[in-house]
Amino acid sequence: MVKQDIDVNLATLNERNRIAREIHDNVGHLLSSSILQIGAITALSKEENTIKRLEVVKDTLNEGMNSIRDSVHNLHDKSIDLYGEIEKIIKNFSFCQVKLNYDITGDLPAKAKYSIIAIIKEALSNVMKHSDCDFVSISLYEHPKLFQLVIYDNGTKKTDIEATKGMGLESIKQRVASLDGIINIDRSRGFKIFISFMKQ
Repeated sequence: MVKQDIDVNLATLNERNRIAREIHDNVGHLLSSSILQIGAITALSKEENTIKRLEVVKDTLNEGMNSIRDSVHNLHDKSIDLYGEIEKIIKNFSFCQVKLNYDITGDLPAKAKYSIIAIIKEALSNVMKHSDCDFVSISLYEHPKLFQLVIYDNGTKKTDIEATKGMGLESIKQRVASLDGIINIDRSRGFKIFISFMKQ
């Protein structure tokens, strides 16, 4: 069922990307051309009344252009395939085995998606630099009121507080804070990062 949901979500994201590209390439191009043409006509016109009317039309087209840019931007943000991006990161990570547990059915805000991707990249970079593990798990869960990200490695190497600062944890903490989230670290068995943030 989870795989089926992911496939449906991926198809939806691809369709959003297609629509965004068409709007940008076709409608955006037509509006840009119209704005340039009106500018040229205005420069050649000598009638004050005509110039004023053309300026009104130009302002309206510019407003429409800005609206389209915003719409395309929003479509692009919504079309970020979080599962696919995490899979790419794992595929390019050869240090050790990585298992992904992905249980998200809803759509996260673009800011949360970007933050999760950055946190996972930072965490895996830390693993390569500081851990002697041979296994990493990345778990992303959706609960009724919050999302949870858990990153675990089974390394046995112990690090002190000063060393952990150099592990990029400060960067991860800042990203969690930007989501008004909570982060907890467990070093009792391996190294585990618990992150949770509320749904918006």
